[in-house]
Amino acid sequence: MLEARNLTVAFDGRVLFENLSLSVAPGERVQIAAPSGAGKTTLCRALAGYFAPQAGEVLVDGASLPKKGPCPVQLIGQHPERALDPRLRMEKSLKEASGNRECGQLLEALGIQSRWLTRYPHELSGGEMQRFCIARALLANPRYLIADEISTMLDAVTQAQIWSVLLREAERRDLGLIFVSHSSALSSRLATRVVNLPAARG
Repeated sequence: MLEARNLTVAFDGRVLFENLSLSVAPGERVQIAAPSGAGKTTLCRALAGYFAPQAGEVLVDGASLPKKGPCPVQLIGQHPERALDPRLRMEKSLKEASGNRECGQLLEALGIQSRWLTRYPHELSGGEMQRFCIARALLANPRYLIADEISTMLDAVTQAQIWSVLLREAERRDLGLIFVSHSSALSSRLATRVVNLPAARG
């Protein structure tokens, strides 16, 4: 079980959320819904351990997120160019996440072409980079996956392809999935439950 207990986060004098608690079980697909500026991305980052909230804690099966090594909660953001090391070719970037585990079938399913592996992030399109970010997250062998507006910059065909892979992998591995999306069609198809955040104060 992934749990957020009494999280409080403030930024630039605004309280984004206060005493927020939620839980996600393996196999659940939970949509985070909120008005613009309410802190959806901030909550996603807190759940994945990118920073410590002002108050509260994030737990997986009752234990805090690890400070070193692979995290059981992996975040895929909406800006893949910010998530990839610009100094690494894509093949090296994948190896860092996978620990050299075989990943050919996953790359093929995501439509990642072998010629992209020798390129640097700036030599790829946004959609191509996002495919690598999804592959990296899955190769880290997470138990929970957070997808924050991951397909807003992609064409409809690519969106369908990557969500098909994500759903198949989530079901096969019994992953808990948390996602943010402004697409009502996508949300209604994916979500088993919706968590509504209140508007930010301040």
